[in-house]
Amino acid sequence: MIQLMRVDHRLLHGQTAFTWSKAVGADCILIANDSVINDPIRKTAIQLSRPSGIKLVIKSVDDSIQSINSGVTDKYRLFIIVQNIADAKKIIDSCDRIRSLNIGGVTKRDGTTRLMHAVYCTDEEIQMIRDLLGRGIEVELRQVSSDAKVPAQKVI
Repeated sequence: MIQLMRVDHRLLHGQTAFTWSKAVGADCILIANDSVINDPIRKTAIQLSRPSGIKLVIKSVDDSIQSINSGVTDKYRLFIIVQNIADAKKIIDSCDRIRSLNIGGVTKRDGTTRLMHAVYCTDEEIQMIRDLLGRGIEVELRQVSSDAKVPAQKVI
């Protein structure tokens, strides 16, 4: 069962590894990212961040979609982490069981607008969020689990 899908440009770090995984009761973390899968140094760093007692899987976005849709992840309380909104949208578009998205960290870049602390989006990313909202997907912004949810429609 999918416990949470989160966008965090840092992927797995102390906040996601320990605070979020505990808050959602995850027993498996799926990092869905195309670049990490081919970067042995980054992959090792992420593996070293894995909390004890929680399975960690690192897959490409397409392989993650295939795994979720095949049912192989159903036996886990799954916490999915992606690096950007485009990857989140691609997975949600392909996996109809995902009905909500947490956006917690999107780095500031040229051409971005600040939506809240640690969340900066391009016009294209804002449109992706609007598309998800229009399809009934709950999109909330929240950096840490103890913060109050901020519905995306309030800040875009």
